[in-house]
Amino acid sequence: MAGNSNLGAAKSAKNDEFYTQYADIEKEINAYIEYNPDVFRGKTVLLPCDDPEWSNFTKYFAQNFETLGLKKLISTSYAVESKQYKEGYQLTLFEEQSPNFDENKTRKNGKIFVLDHDTNNSGRIDINDLEWHYLEGDGDFRSNEVKALRNEADIIVTNPPFSLFREFLAWIVEADKQFVIIGNMNAISMKEIFPLLKGNQIWLGKEFGAKEYCTPNGEKQKMGNTCWFTNIDHGRRHQPLSLMTQADNIKFSKHKEIKGKGYMHYDNFDAIDVPYVDAIPSDYTGIMGVPISFMDKYCPEQFEIIGHPHGDAGVKLGLKPYDRKLKQINKGLRDGDLYYITKEGIIELPYRRILIRKKQ
Repeated sequence: MAGNSNLGAAKSAKNDEFYTQYADIEKEINAYIEYNPDVFRGKTVLLPCDDPEWSNFTKYFAQNFETLGLKKLISTSYAVESKQYKEGYQLTLFEEQSPNFDENKTRKNGKIFVLDHDTNNSGRIDINDLEWHYLEGDGDFRSNEVKALRNEADIIVTNPPFSLFREFLAWIVEADKQFVIIGNMNAISMKEIFPLLKGNQIWLGKEFGAKEYCTPNGEKQKMGNTCWFTNIDHGRRHQPLSLMTQADNIKFSKHKEIKGKGYMHYDNFDAIDVPYVDAIPSDYTGIMGVPISFMDKYCPEQFEIIGHPHGDAGVKLGLKPYDRKLKQINKGLRDGDLYYITKEGIIELPYRRILIRKKQ
């Protein structure tokens, strides 16, 4: 829960600066390379919302420029005076000792780092060949200046501001670019994002769950419920889940809610509730409500996504509205949410379900 608290506090304070660890970036990018060794070859990669002097995204792609076969790397930063979080700002020697350094621009202008050729005649293109200058503006991804860089790029990779994730993803989709970005797992059920997942226009990356990040002052924190969102294919996405039959789950499941009991059927929708991804019955052909963590294991050849039942989306799917008596018993009930009533008469509202069905 501490990780979720850190993420929630960051969103509340609009403190979106958390630096991704190099090893996490490497593991994720390796998944795409293993599936397609030429996925980055000849491509221009843009790292917006970045901080090139501190960022592990910039370090990774610059150090692996030739291995990946990149055509060009562009990395931009957001001016410190435009950020909500301004504490701990520190000039780097790289900037301060550069002939490009401008004391009037260092806090008000964003920066752009470009890597596309061997500048120091070392015989190879790497991090030492990065060239930089100040942007005309503050580096906001919504500016025309950064939009032009987006339009030039083939692939966008970054950890965007938590509080602007929806807007940032729309910014990418608008330009029809490939991308690999980090977001909160709860974004899966957002009305702007879920249809893209359902339509297999985007999907989750390889790595999933709590990750370690660095704050601007160098402290390491675990951030819960984070995952990668992408539209670049990787092998794990096509690995079907290994599952037990409905009968075997009831007999052998490690989950007390299912072992010896079976699956609860929703009272307001024709589907069963499956509280754990590993408890999805392999032989059930009807609709099932599963946790949103299912998206990390989703194989489009194995299952189809019917929808998510929250709010207005549930009403559109045909969920029956609650009657007055139920609302009096449980004031948390809302039309459009799934529920079932236990044998003890307790009204249960499963948390954030996605409706799926086995592909025939």
